Amino acid sequence: MNRQVRMAVVGVGNVGSTHARELALGKVHGAMLAAVCDPHSERRACFGDVPGFTNQSELLAARIADAVIIATPHYAHTPLSIEALSAGMHVLVEKPLAVHKADALRMLTAYERRPNRTQLFAEVLVLRTDPRFVRLRALIQSGELGPLQRIHWTITDCLRTDAYYRSSSWRATWRGEGGGVLLNQCPHNLDIWQWLFGMPTRVHAFCGFGRMHEIAVEDQVTAYLEYSSGTNGVFVASTGEAPGTNTLEVVGDLGRVVVDRHGLKVTRNETSTRELLRAGPVRLPPASAPTEIIPLAHGSHPLTAMIQNFVNAILEGEMLVAPASEGLASVELANAMIYSGITKQTVELPLDPALYAAELARLIESEHSAGRA
Repeated sequence: MNRQVRMAVVGVGNVGSTHARELALGKVHGAMLAAVCDPHSERRACFGDVPGFTNQSELLAARIADAVIIATPHYAHTPLSIEALSAGMHVLVEKPLAVHKADALRMLTAYERRPNRTQLFAEVLVLRTDPRFVRLRALIQSGELGPLQRIHWTITDCLRTDAYYRSSSWRATWRGEGGGVLLNQCPHNLDIWQWLFGMPTRVHAFCGFGRMHEIAVEDQVTAYLEYSSGTNGVFVASTGEAPGTNTLEVVGDLGRVVVDRHGLKVTRNETSTRELLRAGPVRLPPASAPTEIIPLAHGSHPLTAMIQNFVNAILEGEMLVAPASEGLASVELANAMIYSGITKQTVELPLDPALYAAELARLIESEHSAGRA
């Protein structure tokens, strides 16, 4: 690499400060930390060796960066991304891409209209580099599991206390965050779901809104997902369970895969399940299919790996791991689950973006009125 990408981090709170430190320490090859942007002076002061700005407009006017990483609270992702794209910048945005589908579509439209066709727009979706899910995707796409029959993912290892929700005024509110566990803790999981299995045709979700915390948004979700192929799935998430678990089970015609924190367990059938159902005897002996255990192999820090891929794509044309256009799907899944939980109805996909935007506006107004009262 003969040149470096000058990168600015917009929002240097929890995650943004990590991005900025990795860049400042030179851990991303071909990139340098050119600036930070945050309204809080004490956060900017942590990176006193580089220029600091209170807002992105000032940063863009200074023309000292080629790309921005946006790591602000959720609602700001949309206007900041649109502004940076319109100014000709490469943009890498933290999860979720947007709070709701209509905003995500606005961002993608801005990218389509970008002034420089070489500009890149990506999202930080770290589980796409996780070797467990990379291996599982290969198993599915190779046909080794056969047609998928059932998917079940339980994600309850993201316990959050009341103190956590009180730590910032924007957390766990419709106005500040736009949702709860689905918009904050699970965007990566929802992305991996659609990355592995595609988008369902129907979603029916049961949501607990403030079931275990004094918050307005969802802190517990059980969603049922139906596919046109006949595959069905269950997605369970909670921020109020201890001890928690994070286990994904995928059942296909030719075998089963279980993914947990240790790695993968792959059990392959000697005979197609469908063939067995049609031609098997009246009574079957206990199954004795062999199981392969694939331990988790740790790679580089996932956040650093995502930035490195982004930089490599700018400098060398490497394929993006997570183009922003692919981030739309996880936003839509989260919106559909929340809307189903509120209305207690099955939601057909694709979701009407205007319908959900109107519902979110109603929730924000209701929240505001309750606070005012």
